[in-house]
Amino acid sequence: MLQQEMSASVRKDFGKGAMRRLRMAGNTPAVLYGTGREALSLQLETLPLVKQLLKLRRRNAVITLNIEGDSSRHVLIKELQTDPVRDTLIHADFYEIPLDKARRFTVDLVVTGAAKGVDVGGILEVVSSKVTVEGNPLDIPDTFEVDVTELAIGDSFIVGKLALPDTLKMITSGDAVCVTIQAPSAA
Repeated sequence: MLQQEMSASVRKDFGKGAMRRLRMAGNTPAVLYGTGREALSLQLETLPLVKQLLKLRRRNAVITLNIEGDSSRHVLIKELQTDPVRDTLIHADFYEIPLDKARRFTVDLVVTGAAKGVDVGGILEVVSSKVTVEGNPLDIPDTFEVDVTELAIGDSFIVGKLALPDTLKMITSGDAVCVTIQAPSAA
């Protein structure tokens, strides 16, 4: 799983006017919650935050949040709020997680190789592009590769064929089809 570090500081001002001033000063308000602790109001510099969020876009990532005057905490991005007109970041929610406790994550499937069936006129159809696995956050891979090189027309690749490390448990049914090669007339 991807790991990233971010810096934050505790936010003392609250309310609409204070949040406007905070955003005008180049900061983004945020909240950190989870693991039985009280919610913590934070602020992060907007420009570095947006740059880091672009690297993490649609990927599983554990973020080490270094809070000024407090300890470092391992978090997941729970929600990002953006302005619908200006497309700017308004608020971020972070969820603190323990790294030694198993959680469920959705992992993308990446199709690799050129299928034999496609070479003779078949059509490759991606039925499912994600699977759900359970394991410790740092054991979760960024993606799973689906090698379709040996698939002929009429063949399918099922979830049960994915190479899964011993530290992970597949939650998605092993019979679920990821990729299939169809005959041209069936398409």
